[in-house]
Amino acid sequence: MNYQQFFRDQLDQLQEEGNYRVFADLGRQCGAFPTARNYAEDGPEKVTVWCSNDYLGMGQHPCILAAMHQAIDECGAGAGGTRNISGTTHEHVLLEQELADLHCKEAALLFTSGYVSNWAALGTLASRIPGIIVLSDELNHASMIEGIRHSRCQKRIWKHNDIADLERQLADIPANVPKLIAFESVYSMDGDIAPVAEICDLADRYGAMTYLDEVHAVGLYGPRGGGIAEREGLMDRLTVIEGTLGKAFGVVGGYIAASKELVDFVRSFASGFIFTTALPPAVAAGAAASVRHLKQSNTERYLHQQRVREVRDRLDELSIPHTPNPSHIIPVMVGDPVKCRFISDVLMRDYGIYIQPINYPTVPKGTERLRITPSPVHSTEDVDRLVSALGELWTQCQLARRPMAAQ
Repeated sequence: MNYQQFFRDQLDQLQEEGNYRVFADLGRQCGAFPTARNYAEDGPEKVTVWCSNDYLGMGQHPCILAAMHQAIDECGAGAGGTRNISGTTHEHVLLEQELADLHCKEAALLFTSGYVSNWAALGTLASRIPGIIVLSDELNHASMIEGIRHSRCQKRIWKHNDIADLERQLADIPANVPKLIAFESVYSMDGDIAPVAEICDLADRYGAMTYLDEVHAVGLYGPRGGGIAEREGLMDRLTVIEGTLGKAFGVVGGYIAASKELVDFVRSFASGFIFTTALPPAVAAGAAASVRHLKQSNTERYLHQQRVREVRDRLDELSIPHTPNPSHIIPVMVGDPVKCRFISDVLMRDYGIYIQPINYPTVPKGTERLRITPSPVHSTEDVDRLVSALGELWTQCQLARRPMAAQ
């Protein structure tokens, strides 16, 4: 077999379908986000980023930078090893305490990313609880799917956010069989929100544990940034809450928060925790500063919600189709992979606007989109330039517009 030819053929096919991924070579500018430098062929060019998951701009917040600088000065760069050998530092302990408090749980456990926290925690619980059946929402993140698959447990996929289908499947499982319902609060591609209370009701009725992924909600919702579960007063009803430090909190890392026994169980058995180097102390210190700040400040959340409403309203004025949802994520629907890639390229080249196209397999074919994530540090002028550019490109690409009533 000609291996290199095989690789080339597969990549060529991706390009022909319009699904080949091209990474922008960007340099974030501290203190000026969402402005960044795009290192193009003709040299660095100024761009405005509209697709970052640094939802609140906390990656440049002075309190985080100060905490990280201090930790570097005091502790150096790396953690020194895995948490089990030499990598547990006081900064890790303090951060886990902050996260447990954020979610009103007894304990929390840090991982190197949100992906790893889902993969390791779900994989460990589902592989080591005898006879467990995991009921997974059909649109769960790849990290959750991989963790469940890795466990080799029995699993059932329920229709997205469909309470009736979930109950039908729960009722079909014998009462004495252990069960775990795995779902997200805010789904990152469509921006819809799960019926958390109804899922908790079913879990109570059928004796199931619940595992809630809040990665696109922590920091953004609830009076202290605890996510959708905090906003709706449901944190005590969830068995496990999983979150990330790499989105609204502006740093990197993932975690779970749960009972002391469950967290200790995962800590003791999860290979994805045991055998990997710990997060650097400076990262943990920065994340703890971010969590503490957002527990006390609603300013960022308020401004963020205002900017989201402003962008939606302006898109409606031009009848540019975007998926209505109750979250901060604005999917602008293109519906064609080639045009979606083209619009993204032209926005960057001609308008200095960076929005990465979202194509298959991240979303189903025919639902290609630009995923816009406004932040409190975007200005009204930024919004003007974005909406004007999209209006011109919608006309150039002969894409359908929707009357405001149909949005």
